[in-house]
Amino acid sequence: MASGLAGAAGVALAAAGAHGGNGGLETAGLLLVMHAAAVLALAGRGGAYALAAAVLLGGSVLFAGDLTARAYFDTRLFPYAAPTGGVMMIAGWLGVALTALRGRG
Repeated sequence: MASGLAGAAGVALAAAGAHGGNGGLETAGLLLVMHAAAVLALAGRGGAYALAAAVLLGGSVLFAGDLTARAYFDTRLFPYAAPTGGVMMIAGWLGVALTALRGRG
């Protein structure tokens, strides 16, 4: 369910950014859509893949949420929210790579 909501929000944000000329919204939307698809693929595998999916989802929602708050409300979610979300996304992808390398799920 979370993956579907993130994907839908991503499409809406990307469209708003593309039609409204706000690059931050477009970036937020594209990241949400991309990570929603990855979360959908990973979560069903269970184990460490599901953990990586949760980290990816949390990071992408935090990152996109901060960009969206900046665009619509001219404020941040909290200091360093976007970089924290970005680090979480990187950590999630590294978790996927390490899990695959170790042959575990």
